[in-house]
Amino acid sequence: MGKALDGVRILDFTHVQSGPTCTQLLAWFGADVIKVERAGEGDITRGQLRDIPDVDSLYFTMLNHNKRSITVDAKNPKGKQVLEALVKQCDVLVENFAPGALDRMGFTWERIQQLNPRMIVASVKGFGPGPYEDCKVYENVAQCAGGAASTTGFDDGPPLVTGAQIGDSGTGLHLALGIVAALYQRNTTGRGQRVLAAMQDGVLNLCRVKLRDQQRLARTGVMEEYPQYPNGTFGDAVPRAGNASGGGQPGWILKCKGWETDPNAYIYFITQAPVWKDICKVIGREEWLTDPRYATPKGRLPHLMEIFGEIEQWTMTKTKFEAMDLLNAYDIPCGPILSMKELAEEPSLRKTGTVVEVDHPKRGKYLTVGNPIKLSDSPTEVLRSPLLGEHTDEVLKELGYSSEAIEALRAERVI
Repeated sequence: MGKALDGVRILDFTHVQSGPTCTQLLAWFGADVIKVERAGEGDITRGQLRDIPDVDSLYFTMLNHNKRSITVDAKNPKGKQVLEALVKQCDVLVENFAPGALDRMGFTWERIQQLNPRMIVASVKGFGPGPYEDCKVYENVAQCAGGAASTTGFDDGPPLVTGAQIGDSGTGLHLALGIVAALYQRNTTGRGQRVLAAMQDGVLNLCRVKLRDQQRLARTGVMEEYPQYPNGTFGDAVPRAGNASGGGQPGWILKCKGWETDPNAYIYFITQAPVWKDICKVIGREEWLTDPRYATPKGRLPHLMEIFGEIEQWTMTKTKFEAMDLLNAYDIPCGPILSMKELAEEPSLRKTGTVVEVDHPKRGKYLTVGNPIKLSDSPTEVLRSPLLGEHTDEVLKELGYSSEAIEALRAERVI
């Protein structure tokens, strides 16, 4: 069985995280991704956060699986000829340069269209058209500008960014979907098009429930499921809500047995209305079922922190996994706080390919995240990331260069 994107060739001008996330996902689905790098340097993340001297960092290896790497001096006229030959033979060009960089390289949209009218040009930028479109953006900047930070954290503290890379990797995932959609549309139109994923837009898309709440707040002046209700105050913007659930089902993070020494001995607990009777039974507070302060969802809202405090007295007598087993028997929604160490060691994630062990010729064995999207007819094989320029000769021969011509380019430091 072939791969979903067999036959699709990607010219990968991306670096760091947002773009490589996108092109790695396409490579996992079978696209031939040719990563263009500068000779002697390559993607800056090859050297960032190294844990082994002179070996590609985990930052690089975990974002560039299943790709081929070539080195080309784009400023050299002969190097530019190589890139033009690649544009003619590729389906998609993906870049996350600073605004205008691709144009300055001589690859304007008009020039690309001359070379290959079927070419799709996909870009990650910090902001879309507007007052900040020329600004450089990194992960945490995107989280702040996209609304995530202002709504994350506790009401008595500063805004917080999340450890999930929703600005970089989140936008890369958005861009991958845009590319697949453009490829599909090309089957009908025969033409390429430009695809843009702005990091601010991607973060805001992932924060849509907070934009929902902004409109609710503007209409009612209060949101009863937020911890500020009923004793706190609401301003004119959505406040930080601690660990409250964003879906209308009251939830909170509670201590479990061992929390004094284990920073992850916690569980997320949701007091879902349909299982309220079972919650009361499990924690031994069945008198709540007839108490008007607790008997109905609306009656419980002003008392949520008190309720969670009582539930926590029960969870503190159980490990997070013991609590999970007991609560799941009654379909009570909950989830353990899992550390990166626990996730790395979880057998089920290894079995599904969500966590994968890869062997690298210089690094040795390391763990990486596998394809989070599973296709029944196209299982993903996670291949190691390429060494810098490892496939230069191979790709140039595919473009029609002879061995002699390749050696001449190398002698002139074009590759």
